[in-house]
Amino acid sequence: KWSEILNNESRLKIAICDDEQPIRDYLKKLTEKCTDAQVHVFANGEELLSDPTVYDIILLDISLNRKPDSGKPNGMEVAKKIRETSDVIIIFVTALKEYVFEGYDVGAFHYLLKPVDEQKFMEVMDKAISQIKKEKNTQPLIIRMDGNYIKIPVNNIIYAENEARKIVLHTKNMKEETYSFYEKMEVLEQKLGDHFFRSHRGFLVNLQEVVRYDNANIELKNGDRVFLAKQKYNDFVTAYMNYLRKA
Repeated sequence: KWSEILNNESRLKIAICDDEQPIRDYLKKLTEKCTDAQVHVFANGEELLSDPTVYDIILLDISLNRKPDSGKPNGMEVAKKIRETSDVIIIFVTALKEYVFEGYDVGAFHYLLKPVDEQKFMEVMDKAISQIKKEKNTQPLIIRMDGNYIKIPVNNIIYAENEARKIVLHTKNMKEETYSFYEKMEVLEQKLGDHFFRSHRGFLVNLQEVVRYDNANIELKNGDRVFLAKQKYNDFVTAYMNYLRKA
């Protein structure tokens, strides 16, 4: 149960809002094909605006309820309302090119023309998800230590290690400070994201701090060496190569 809760918390949350059910179903199918996000579907803007969920991406029909007598907010009005409180990534979906330029008024991330091409959809979603991951990697880690809450820039973390029932963070501040606090390594791993690798049950390393490695150890830029479990070696090499390609 606990691992399921952690998994749900770390998954992206994506909303789809379109007044045509076949299109909603198609967009949902494409979304689930390219990510394991939690996907919520809405038939109109009122439903979306009344939902308290904090979304990472919203696929929004910009031509939603364009008839003057519809009595419901159109796609642009929905987007403007969302922008009052959120900087969520909005991707407009429309059958009419003339509506595309309206998207710039609300900082739309991109737009997709109907009928939506699957390859184009995948490209746009990949860019959106990559941006979200970059933003998450720049957000500070907040820990509770000695009764105080401390913000630590994620990029300053070299590695984390288990020490009894605590985690010790080794950082690259001027004095190479360490921070000791109560937390499960599994929880920290979820919070820090894919720039970090669990090299051993007791170690979590920042891939940008890796200097060299062999089949038993990883050497980091500050000179420390951490264990690399034998069964983790192949996964580490794959993760590190992927990191280098994206860096």
